[in-house]
Amino acid sequence: MSFFDNAMIILLLIGTSCFFSMSEIALAAARKIRLRLMVEEGDERAEKVLGLQSHPGNFFTVVQIGLNAVAIMGGIVGESAFTPYVKAALVHWVSEPWLSQVSFIASFSIVTSLFILIADLMPKRVAMAMPERIAVTLVGPMLICIQVLRPLVWFFNGLASIVFRILQIQTIRNDQITSDDIYAVMAAGTEAGVLDKGEQQMMENVFEMQTVPVTSAMTARESLVYFLLQDSEEDIKRKITNDPHTKFLVCDGQLDIIKGVVDAKELLIRVINGQSISLKGSSLVRPSLIIPDSLSLSETMEYFKNNRSDFAVVMNEYALVVGIVTTNDLQSAVMGAWSLHESEEQIIARDKNSWLVDGVTPITDVMRAFAIEQFPQSQNYETIAGFMMHMLRKIPKRTDFVNYAGYKFEVVDIDAYKVDQLMVTRLEAISEVIAAPE
Repeated sequence: MSFFDNAMIILLLIGTSCFFSMSEIALAAARKIRLRLMVEEGDERAEKVLGLQSHPGNFFTVVQIGLNAVAIMGGIVGESAFTPYVKAALVHWVSEPWLSQVSFIASFSIVTSLFILIADLMPKRVAMAMPERIAVTLVGPMLICIQVLRPLVWFFNGLASIVFRILQIQTIRNDQITSDDIYAVMAAGTEAGVLDKGEQQMMENVFEMQTVPVTSAMTARESLVYFLLQDSEEDIKRKITNDPHTKFLVCDGQLDIIKGVVDAKELLIRVINGQSISLKGSSLVRPSLIIPDSLSLSETMEYFKNNRSDFAVVMNEYALVVGIVTTNDLQSAVMGAWSLHESEEQIIARDKNSWLVDGVTPITDVMRAFAIEQFPQSQNYETIAGFMMHMLRKIPKRTDFVNYAGYKFEVVDIDAYKVDQLMVTRLEAISEVIAAPE
């Protein structure tokens, strides 16, 4: 055959290799969500692509048969097509016996380079850029190839299945979407500018509501402001003035004997109308929703929805009040820093490498603020103060510290036995200060 005939055959082989290379990458990279949307819009080709993705064995067998057959034929044809011309071009500079070897290597390099560049690298990059469009375009010819090569497909698939069965290798792909997949999509959306950082954080908080305990969002026992049935009108007014809230817990003699909840608006109406305020035997005190401290935030929200309430008392297994939680607390858990007033911030930056942290700050907030993936045995505590007690194995004192995840957590303020405040310092910054010349 002439050089032109050989060149046409090589170009045909390159085109065939392009077809198989693009089909392989496009099918693997095509996103199921996009394809399902295309099916809903009436594109039958997208449904065929989804069918191939669900059972890709025959497809990839055809691709490998095609690519390998084309590569072998390309090498044979290319060597015979280019070697004589390369030999003629090098005959004046290279003598035998090296001339034949150099000519063969040169022609082999030319053909291989053409296949790598035009038949492999370029089509695969194009297929990665628009996988769904190319997949639906090539699915028809690929299905024809699968039918034509069915005997070879059956033979090689059978051999592969036997080998996988012997090696006990699972070949069925798990397409179940996990929370990690959703997090990855949101992170990609943030990097692409579709979401801003605050929106991403808020959506991640929503997903975490199933695992975060209600105790991380509640107002803790030691911070509660509540009424006693025995309180006088002056005591009630003073508490409202000092700590204005929408609702107040009502107890009998002590916090753990709960009688109900009273709405501050109803008390205000009585004051405006000049009526006396008394909680004993009063219709002002309404029953309060009581929930266990083992609930998650999402379960708590479900309780609120089912009971049409926005206020609940959190109790532990010993029937002791652990705290109270409201729908506003759940909203704050989802919205994060967006819903916090400046005076309520629990993590305050002193400079770029140190922070003051309230001891009752939920451990989940600390993880988020300092990009810490997990704390050791975090199921045993809920706050950063609990983390210090767990790590120190004692009641913390001032100047006690723990180094963890590249940070130094140091107790700076103690209220009785309660860890009131900690200083969190980046350890790299401490090393730089120590290493700095005086």
